[in-house]
Amino acid sequence: YFPGHSKKVVTLSMSPIDDSFISGSVDKTLRLWDLRSPNCQGMMHIGGRPVAAFDPEGLIFAAGINSEIIKLYDLRSFDKGPFSTFELNQEKECDWTGLKFSPDGKNILVSTNGSVIRLVDAFSGTPLKTFAGHINNKGIPLEASFSPDSQFVFSGSTDGHVHVWNAETGYKVAVLNGDHTGPVQCIQFNPKYMMLASACSHMSFWLPALDQ
Repeated sequence: YFPGHSKKVVTLSMSPIDDSFISGSVDKTLRLWDLRSPNCQGMMHIGGRPVAAFDPEGLIFAAGINSEIIKLYDLRSFDKGPFSTFELNQEKECDWTGLKFSPDGKNILVSTNGSVIRLVDAFSGTPLKTFAGHINNKGIPLEASFSPDSQFVFSGSTDGHVHVWNAETGYKVAVLNGDHTGPVQCIQFNPKYMMLASACSHMSFWLPALDQ
């Protein structure tokens, strides 16, 4: 157990390189932890509801605040404040529920509890694409993920399907039916193999079609 937050924890991100992870809560704080210790390694007061994510190299992390601001921190000197701050148009009909860096580190994917997913340039904060066309009529967090080559974006949907977009063009390229009986809230790729996992109340595994 890792005690410290005084209210509900709404974001977790594991470092890709070591045993550290970051958590965020509606108590308006982010905390850094080490799996080997129950004691908090560092804390930041961020003044709003957070979502957070490590970059692929585990050197920086991004904090999304109040569904309108993304701040980038250097893990080695986070106590000095963010080294970049991006202000985006605040979501009017939904809230940010997750952040993810693309595996190549160039973009940030913003998941919401609405029917849109945002793609933002990780260096400039420029909005690049909006992915839509999936269904979220229940206002729940739907996880979105990149393929390991950063070329495609995958998201669940409340209709039980998995939707796929081309990350560069923004166009939808596929809708996958995994026999999910409820909203697909979780979706992630194995980072080393081309295997996708999606989950509602049960889990489905996907493998690429191989030419015979």
